[in-house]
Amino acid sequence: MQYTALYRKFRPMTFSEIVGQEHITTTLKNQVIADRVGHAYLFTGCRGCGKTSSAKVLARAINCLNPKDGEPCNECSICKAALEGSLTDIVEMDAASNNGVDDIRAIRDEVNFLPTIAKYRVYIIDEVHMLSIGAFNALLKTLEEPPKHVKFILATTEPQKLPATILSRCQRFDFKRISEEEIVKNLEKVCKECKIEYSKSALELIAELSEGAMRDALSILERCSQGEENNITEEKVKDLVGIPKLEYISGMCKAILEYDVDKSLEISNEIILEGKDLGNFIWEIIKYVKDLMILKTANSISNIYSVSDKEVLQKLSEISTKDRLLDIIYKLSDLENELKWSSQKNIIFQVGIMRLCSKENSTLEERVKNIENKIASGNINVKVENNTSKKQSIEQSTISRQNVDNNMKKNNISEKKSENFWDNVINKLKEERKAMIYSNLNNTRAVLLDDMTVGIEFLNGLSSFGRAVIEKPENMNEIKKLVSIECGKDMRIKIIDVKENKENDNSNNENLNIGIDVNYIE
Repeated sequence: MQYTALYRKFRPMTFSEIVGQEHITTTLKNQVIADRVGHAYLFTGCRGCGKTSSAKVLARAINCLNPKDGEPCNECSICKAALEGSLTDIVEMDAASNNGVDDIRAIRDEVNFLPTIAKYRVYIIDEVHMLSIGAFNALLKTLEEPPKHVKFILATTEPQKLPATILSRCQRFDFKRISEEEIVKNLEKVCKECKIEYSKSALELIAELSEGAMRDALSILERCSQGEENNITEEKVKDLVGIPKLEYISGMCKAILEYDVDKSLEISNEIILEGKDLGNFIWEIIKYVKDLMILKTANSISNIYSVSDKEVLQKLSEISTKDRLLDIIYKLSDLENELKWSSQKNIIFQVGIMRLCSKENSTLEERVKNIENKIASGNINVKVENNTSKKQSIEQSTISRQNVDNNMKKNNISEKKSENFWDNVINKLKEERKAMIYSNLNNTRAVLLDDMTVGIEFLNGLSSFGRAVIEKPENMNEIKKLVSIECGKDMRIKIIDVKENKENDNSNNENLNIGIDVNYIE
């Protein structure tokens, strides 16, 4: 007997067997019962969530000779022929490989013929977003006003790629990601039927790895069940999928938080020697740090961790700050992107980890916290002079300085702080190899416009090309992120062209020079 993959063997045969999409299957059953089935449907959602299975069930239900509560009986001649794939009235088409105008024209010519034995001729077009523009245009008229005996069911994972003219002609149903709890329940049912031994933690890990796709979960389960021992454990799942041990992930996270370069290099060498996928390892660290953030913010820990693992998480949360964890996630995401395009992945990976372990990259909040701890411990002596006259002279001197340069002291960050603050941002851009942003931000100055806004002054003016580079959304987000980290809070960014502003001011003054004194109120 020919072997059948688990996801095909356990493909849902009725609407009630489709997991996690009750909001859609209930509506479709009611339409079949009331005999009010539309002429065109669009099923959208992530991979493996039940779109194609629902389309097949719907195609059988509307043609079934003995439907039961809107469900196909799967026993009549039409249902059996459809299940065997011999019913010519139900046509399944893969738009990824049949995406030309000629393929759609063939459908357009066929729809005029009556179905052979079924009530309706049903066209199921999978991955419909892969059709060419010409193919979409050829389909429009037929999709809008098909013959009464024709139904279209379109399925796609990327509805944003479909023309609005196609979307407006279909009843759209959005399939959601299946919850991990529902995936675990279905996997338990499959394991019992196939007599596979398992641990609950292993199934929970498979459900998490599947990212809401039942087909992916069944594929991982099948891979793990084909060993010498018919027993699925959490360690077995991790080994087959290529996930590093949790001790490596937590150890690396601890090394980064404690700025322990030696320990981080030791772990990274072990990961490389074991042949683990570095991108996968970085993604696991990001998820681990995310769980630390949740623990730090909401005091909640996922059940996928054991008691001892939860204790490690608790200890790491005590030595970390939310800003530091957020900074680690940002930098690890950047490192993951760099690895995708690099031919020297091991070097880029280890350099990126060493950069994360550098104390020079510590956040502003950590620096302030260290100073506060030193003050609290009494390691810093603060000298106070009770000299009233000297105090008054200092206050008068400060006031006079503020009056002389009101604009600078009102808007600018203090000179020393501004220099260090902005230099840190520029240096980080240089370290992270953001060459385009770095080169355009040379010879600029940071000014604090208000408590939530930092202005970037271009003293020598800003070219149209430079403005286009700086104002690019991803570049602005990068600058905003670095500025916010330095300031210890979320900040807005404003671009200021000093040269252009001066020219505008001079122009206005020349136009208003008519021998009359004018008071400007800002």
